[in-house]
Amino acid sequence: MKTTKSSNGNWEFGGSQFHPSHTPSIMGILNVTPDSFSDGGEYFSESRAIEHGLRLAEEGADILDIGGESTRPGSDLISINEEIRRVVPVIEKLASQVSIPISIDTSKAGVAREALNAGACIVNDISGLRFDSKMIDVCCEFPCGIVAMHIQGTPQTMQLNPQYLDVVQEVTDYFQERLETLQRAGIDQNRVVLDPGIGFGKTANHNLQLLSSINRLHSLNRPILIGHSRKRFLKKLIGREVDERLMGTLGVSLALASQRVDIIRVHDVAAHRDALIAFQTILDQIGTE
Repeated sequence: MKTTKSSNGNWEFGGSQFHPSHTPSIMGILNVTPDSFSDGGEYFSESRAIEHGLRLAEEGADILDIGGESTRPGSDLISINEEIRRVVPVIEKLASQVSIPISIDTSKAGVAREALNAGACIVNDISGLRFDSKMIDVCCEFPCGIVAMHIQGTPQTMQLNPQYLDVVQEVTDYFQERLETLQRAGIDQNRVVLDPGIGFGKTANHNLQLLSSINRLHSLNRPILIGHSRKRFLKKLIGREVDERLMGTLGVSLALASQRVDIIRVHDVAAHRDALIAFQTILDQIGTE
């Protein structure tokens, strides 16, 4: 087993070839769906999905995150069999052609099991392993990495009227409970990365509070992953529609890098790789003067 070291603890999972970095690692998004909010339908065919996954790896992605069911606000659920049909052939083909870890973005235990058997080594679950009672069992069976996300409600209800007294504290408390629950189930905390779930049961203001309070999340001593790419809160900041939000996404990414976020989950890998290299080069130069 190879290990990625973070300032917030190690991330360990079987078969990983993940390497430490001073700047955030990049998780490239590959949606094999017809209805995702940003790129739904672009990579729905198996051949196009594989081609795009290879391109993301070539552009510098550290992880490929493959999902077969949209989790945009109000999205429709699909069957386990349909989700498996969409993602497993893509995972099998990409696992034989790329050396970086592959993540399965699902909250269904049956999908996770088939994806892990096909070559994935990370489970990225928007529910924090809560929606499917068998997901914890699957993650106990495999030495996979886990991304445990926070969500208020479900994708069908999460944006109806999200409310918090203190969103950062409530998300922190949720993560503490999740880590303790997984530990009791036999899942070592070193296998877990935490994602506060930007846009999942949060208003734009809630998202901004979380994005500017990463240091409070670091108190959990686990790597932090942020998925903010092209999301709706950016429209409030910059007034741009979804296909014009790259620059806004990059701005948030650099703000996250300045707060030592460990992983960013994004659509535009090449642009982020260049921006992060430039960002870290300048920081290193400042440090030598």
